[in-house]
Amino acid sequence: MATIHDLLRQYWGSPSFLPLQEEIIGSVLSGNDTLAILATGGGKSLCYQLPALYLGGLTLVISPLISLMKDQVDDLQARGIPAAAWNSSLDQKERARITGGISDANLRLLFISPEKCLQPGFLSSLATARVRLIAIDEAHCISEWGHNFRPEYRQLARIKEVFPGIPLIALTATAIPGVRRDIRQQLKMECAREFTGSFNRKNLRYRVVPKKNPLVFLADYLGQHREESGIVYCLSRSETETVAGDLQQRGFSAAAYHAGLSRQERERVQESFIRDRVQVVCATVAFGMGIDKPDVRFVIHYDLPKTLEGYYQETGRAGRDGQYSECVLLYSRGDYARIRSLLEQGDSGGQHLKVSLAKLRDMQEYCETTGCRRKFLLTYFGEDYPEENCGSCDTCDHPPEMTDCTDAAKLIAGCVKQLPRSFGIDLIADVLRGSKNEKARQYNLTSLPAYGTGKKYSKAQYRTWIQEMVRQGFLSRAGEQYPVIGCTTRTDEIVRNRCRVMLPAPEDAAVRRRASPAVVPVHGSEDLFQRLKALRREIAEENRVPPYVIFPDRTLQELASRRPSGMAGLSTIFGIGAVKREKYGMAFLREIARQDTYSWGKEGNICVNDQ
Repeated sequence: MATIHDLLRQYWGSPSFLPLQEEIIGSVLSGNDTLAILATGGGKSLCYQLPALYLGGLTLVISPLISLMKDQVDDLQARGIPAAAWNSSLDQKERARITGGISDANLRLLFISPEKCLQPGFLSSLATARVRLIAIDEAHCISEWGHNFRPEYRQLARIKEVFPGIPLIALTATAIPGVRRDIRQQLKMECAREFTGSFNRKNLRYRVVPKKNPLVFLADYLGQHREESGIVYCLSRSETETVAGDLQQRGFSAAAYHAGLSRQERERVQESFIRDRVQVVCATVAFGMGIDKPDVRFVIHYDLPKTLEGYYQETGRAGRDGQYSECVLLYSRGDYARIRSLLEQGDSGGQHLKVSLAKLRDMQEYCETTGCRRKFLLTYFGEDYPEENCGSCDTCDHPPEMTDCTDAAKLIAGCVKQLPRSFGIDLIADVLRGSKNEKARQYNLTSLPAYGTGKKYSKAQYRTWIQEMVRQGFLSRAGEQYPVIGCTTRTDEIVRNRCRVMLPAPEDAAVRRRASPAVVPVHGSEDLFQRLKALRREIAEENRVPPYVIFPDRTLQELASRRPSGMAGLSTIFGIGAVKREKYGMAFLREIARQDTYSWGKEGNICVNDQ
């Protein structure tokens, strides 16, 4: 019997598993209920697709979006794996074909929506189908604490009543503890084995640039990335259309996407993007969860996101194939003020507003930090990241100029020591600047000796300095929902003139625009890589599937670099399993031969053309 490593090589063309995949698959094959929490691009789908092959019988996959089901079915079928999706768009003939596949025990994976799963009689009709595994994808939809809450997901526990003893795997990219607890409780899988992977997307580069002439910036950026797919996230529907229209006038292939468009128009834009007919989609956050496009090379936030959770989820749509990709955020303090105002106007107040404003402040701190952005993100999500320089974010590549700011540090340290209790960064800045806001009066902070002693510095400057002093250990930060600043053993060193403090120079305190790095060169011949991409697009159009279903970019890069000369050589290329080698291998070998001015020999190998 084939091992899981044999199946991985044969169907996915990969020599090894990604981190935790083998352990998760082992848990499933041992019959355990399993909760898998892996970052976007961490290979969640393989954790039920490969067991479906190994176990035989039928694996049920509950998925929230038709588009997501379709993309996965297309990909599985291209690999030679029998899979189907049951949804409302099927005609009678297609339903009969799927039913026949279930009856004949030929189907390995059946994708269904939670609504279909809950229809009376549907699950019981599968009682004789030799169901071997149940997978619930995007499991965070079960939780009111999670993104994209779907009430139907909360009723999926009944699936265990219909199929007692059948292992269940729930998968999500959301690591918030409340979501994990909800998933376990709602699905009655309290004893499930839990696997949580790292949320460090090493192939992503993070940048924040000042939002000055944003449309010009976009045009310049896209001009450097003309052959690459990307998403531009905007705050409002009207802005998506404005930005897309401007890019179109500048000669770029762009389209707008938002919830106000008709279903047909949204599907058209989505399909055009997936099939590389549109380079850039300018979208609200309505665009994303159903997009299983692995070769998105950049995600640009035209406006400030409201939360770091949302930002992480949206940037996670870049580089899902593991290749270098960029995440760029255009930031202005005007955007922060605008979103804060919208939150205050749209909420009646109370706890929900406080939480929303706290999350927005976290987002602002991320934009204005002088430290490593990757470390900031991972620390926020509770993951330890010991490195101080990730080498792949703008602040690490171009650290701010540091200068002796001991006098300013003394003002800040003295103020923190004088406060009657711990407060947040903004209030400390308000005290130093002599602000008479409500909170300063409420706690009688206007009578402190530090009050009004630092009016010459801006609030943004204090925010930058305090964050840096926390990073250097001169101050402490505590609390997740409402972080506050306190003293450390090193605070007195500043107050008593026992040390000098180096902080970002005032002129560098605002977010600095940094030059875009040179595009990472494609391994091997750039010209051949582009020819192989064009061939992939032609084959994809003929087969009516997205290009990445044929081969991912990494496969094309290896082909361009290693230039295999025969079918045997294709077996060593990442992403080329047995089925795809037979289906598409000859066409790609011909293109490589044409590039290298080779001609075909009789045995299906390539020989040098002496002409």
